[in-house]
Amino acid sequence: MKDSYTFPAIFSYAPDGISIKFPDLPGCLSCANDNNEAVYMAQDALSLRLYSDENDGIAIPAPSDPLDIMKTLKPNQLVTLIRADMTATRLKLGNKAVNKMVTLPQWLISEGKSQGINFSQTLQEALMQKLGITRPR
Repeated sequence: MKDSYTFPAIFSYAPDGISIKFPDLPGCLSCANDNNEAVYMAQDALSLRLYSDENDGIAIPAPSDPLDIMKTLKPNQLVTLIRADMTATRLKLGNKAVNKMVTLPQWLISEGKSQGINFSQTLQEALMQKLGITRPR
């Protein structure tokens, strides 16, 4: 896994906004109202797509040469290089809290509630202790 990737995106301009697509990543699409938002949305879409592909074990393709893409553009289109900072994306999404259902006996739930126990925090602490982890990765 690389720390960053750069892929060409095609920005298609229309009266109602900008459509964004990545020729090397079918289905990786976004849209925006102006150029600043388009770059932000393109970075977000690219980072999420690459993060998902990494986690699913899908090979990341080599990016196309922007000069080759430029030869195929329509007058309302522009090719833009978009960089995905995967270190930041992995950190952000890897630390995201996820709701996980657990099954506990009713008597234990009642006792924990009566003592004001935060079940999520207690489970996190117990798992980190069991795994020998002193801090989140």
